Amino acid sequence: MARYIESVCKLCRREGEKLFLKGERCFSSKCAVEKRAYPPGMHGPQRQFRRKVSDYALQLREKQKARRIYGVFERQFRRYFRDAERRRGLTGTNLLVTLEFRLDNVIYRLGLAESRPQARQIVRHGHILVNGSRLNIPSYLTKLGDTISVAEGSKKSPFFVNVAESLSDRMVPGWLSLNTANMTGTVLSVPSREEIDVSLEEQLIVEYYSR
Repeated sequence: MARYIESVCKLCRREGEKLFLKGERCFSSKCAVEKRAYPPGMHGPQRQFRRKVSDYALQLREKQKARRIYGVFERQFRRYFRDAERRRGLTGTNLLVTLEFRLDNVIYRLGLAESRPQARQIVRHGHILVNGSRLNIPSYLTKLGDTISVAEGSKKSPFFVNVAESLSDRMVPGWLSLNTANMTGTVLSVPSREEIDVSLEEQLIVEYYSR
């Protein structure tokens, strides 16, 4: 299965907003959305002036935006949705909670990476331990009480030395706890919708898959 290898800034421009896929760059003047606030492609500037958008297009764009924010393929995303449908509660909220529990997202939320793509790479390279065991599967769904930490050997690398210095300024959501000294985090609870700070209208995603 292919992974998207083009510029991720094109994804932000396609959705018309920042998806924060490049960490600090997204907050700088180099951000592509700031410089070219229109979709990529030769007809991009003209497409931004289209006025009428169908309900289906709105639903599709919201689904695509969610996939791109969390870095999930269509088949996997659809499976997450079906699982969310079977659980109690609002399907849209259940879906977002599942996405938030992904290991790469938890690493990002703890401040151990500047972006979800970077967190995914950190996990794949074997720098992360879950409950003391090395785990290199970014899509692993963490559970309540799981402890996520950086491997001892990895803490000495320049990257994680810089991360350790910046952790004190990092705001961690209430459903996680972070020990900055040990670079260790714990999943404390299931996040509420208010604690999931992504600009998504999850009801549109529910409507898309319920057609």
